[in-house]
Amino acid sequence: MLTNSEIIQALNGLIETCKDGQEGFQTAAAGVSDSTVRQILLEYSEVRARFAGELQTHVLQLGGEPETAGSAAAAYRRGWTNLKDMVTGKNEGMMLEACVLEEEAAVNAYRAALDVAFPAPVLECVRAQCEQISGALVRIRELSVAAATPTVHPE
Repeated sequence: MLTNSEIIQALNGLIETCKDGQEGFQTAAAGVSDSTVRQILLEYSEVRARFAGELQTHVLQLGGEPETAGSAAAAYRRGWTNLKDMVTGKNEGMMLEACVLEEEAAVNAYRAALDVAFPAPVLECVRAQCEQISGALVRIRELSVAAATPTVHPE
């Protein structure tokens, strides 16, 4: 059985993942011209903020100090910082590819966290969030493929 401290540490790692995603999706949304894609990315950003809040509540209930920001090292490692450069060039395909990489990292972080012996309510929360992030990954992959597919105009 893990100690509260170990559980809090694992949850704070997920909070950082959510905060990184929240910021990254906002950055990506600023760089796309397609209003539908922009809205989807902004919604994912809002979802990550909500996920972080849910996890922060669990940390508080366990008597810990919840993380309040993303990790600069994690953001760099996951490629979110590269999005800022892509925004300037409005390269939607590259931005969406970076989003795919971030989502893959987030899914991996959540799957690893599911191996932690969380108390039942925490495990339920982490599992539900993981499923939603996995669904977002599928959707973002679809958007990325669509952005990379050249549009054929009839002559």
